[in-house]
Amino acid sequence: METIAAKVGVSAAALYRHYAGKYELFRGAVLALSQQLVDCTDLEPVRADPAGTLDRLLDALIDATLDNRDSGGLYRWQARYLRAEDQATLREQLKQVNRRIQKPLMVIRPSLISSQRWMLSPGVLSVIGSIVDHRLRLPADEIRALLVGAASAILAAELPQPGDVFSRPASWRIFAEDAGVYEALLHASMVLFKDRGYSETSMAHIASAAGIPVSGIYRYFSRKCEILATGLRRAADRVSGQLSPVLGALTEPRQALTLLIDAYVATSFANPELAAVYYAERVNLTPADQMLLHNVQLSTIDSWVRLLTAARPSLTPTQARFLVHAAMALVVDLGRMESPANSGAQSAYTQACVRKLMELTLFGAPVIQADAVPRQPPSRRRRGSSSPGRAARR
Repeated sequence: METIAAKVGVSAAALYRHYAGKYELFRGAVLALSQQLVDCTDLEPVRADPAGTLDRLLDALIDATLDNRDSGGLYRWQARYLRAEDQATLREQLKQVNRRIQKPLMVIRPSLISSQRWMLSPGVLSVIGSIVDHRLRLPADEIRALLVGAASAILAAELPQPGDVFSRPASWRIFAEDAGVYEALLHASMVLFKDRGYSETSMAHIASAAGIPVSGIYRYFSRKCEILATGLRRAADRVSGQLSPVLGALTEPRQALTLLIDAYVATSFANPELAAVYYAERVNLTPADQMLLHNVQLSTIDSWVRLLTAARPSLTPTQARFLVHAAMALVVDLGRMESPANSGAQSAYTQACVRKLMELTLFGAPVIQADAVPRQPPSRRRRGSSSPGRAARR
């Protein structure tokens, strides 16, 4: 609290007059960010123009995210530190925002079932929110255009029906708790870092989860940050290693990217803790480890960007990089909506939807016919209405 007060230019005593402690300040910051999403989507709907309502919602969400780009990561990655009652408040805020997106969408696409709507609206929030996870720079209007295009493509997605998806062979776990003490330590650590947070996880917690005495950890790792660095490096190496067989066997960029999406989704769902730990806890690495991890990730994203610009020559490398980050965010955000108790069939359905939404984010929406459009005399109906929002007019 003293550090925060000094940064603001007030005394700690003055800060305590407004907040009882650091948690109350944290709670206020996180819930204020999510409340901005609620406030900006509190729009008067135009019943005769649901596509126009969706356009306005997208504009409002994008503007709010651009305004909070530097602080939005607090809401996206640190909200797990909220207490149970505040977690419930956050969930209700996000449900309200999702329902506001879904309401006009249901008019445009009445055949969508609930599970599909609850893939599409969080998918929109995910691609928009992805810009807080990186520091790439483009003019604001250019970022808006990219996000509108990706969000509109998602809203137009033709998702599979739950019963039409078949389970695929499970991807390998990167860490296996039954493959020796070293692997058990890495597995236990990454799960604890995800569930408790790095700062709240002690060496005693890790030792207990791995079933060994605390002293046993030091045979393998000298410090906690060394465990974190080892886990994140291995995960980054695994994703990077998926590139070689795909790029070596294929020359057609779109097909290669589709196969990389398949591998990325399968690996991420088999190891759900890794992406969350990467985004939330990489700041706890040493500067040298942060740079090494950044370079490995940069190399992987560079490969995706080269394929995407080859498949879509109209994109600049920076524009393509924005879309690659947005596609990868979908895996994390939609993946963490999935309950650990979900059956194999439910997980297979979620993965199929994520793959489809990633492809649309990267490649754009095909021209498709919306489920329903308001009936108008032929002379007044807009030509080429083919998908919700702006996608209907492009």
